[in-house]
Amino acid sequence: MTTFLVIGGVGLLLLVVALLLGDLVDGLVDGFGPDWLSGTAVAAFLAAVGFAGALALQAGAGTGVASAVGVGAGVGAGVLAGLLTRSLTREDDGSTPRSSSLVGATATVVSDVPADGYGTVALVVAGHPTRLNARTAGEVALRSGAVVRVSAVISASAVQVEPLAASADAENGENP
Repeated sequence: MTTFLVIGGVGLLLLVVALLLGDLVDGLVDGFGPDWLSGTAVAAFLAAVGFAGALALQAGAGTGVASAVGVGAGVGAGVLAGLLTRSLTREDDGSTPRSSSLVGATATVVSDVPADGYGTVALVVAGHPTRLNARTAGEVALRSGAVVRVSAVISASAVQVEPLAASADAENGENP
């Protein structure tokens, strides 16, 4: 039983070190196995092997059965810890949103956009609500609440917009 408790203790110690110095421990296991194999996964594996094996021995199982129970619990805990660590540290796509990605985005007019000036539109950029200054391409004024499409980026804080219903209204002979 002492061997299992020592293995579990080493696993807990590694888990604490992995939480405090995660990059150092992860650097030790980077060359081995798949992406989900991390220092946290190894620590969870060792802790589960040790403590589950000790519990099985305490319940009256033989050393072979206790070892199998420990390894089974360790694999489960290690895989779960690795997958959770990976999902928490993963970036969506690793790219930074660019202003050129705004073209074609749908926005809502927040403050009126006069035909000869700027108003404000709201849209979601990379999951973040954003407000930008906006102007129209022509003699069209847009009222608050109108749904528009970004047709061009003027600057880091301003875009050119057009009403979404412009093509349908133009076909019907109406002005938006």
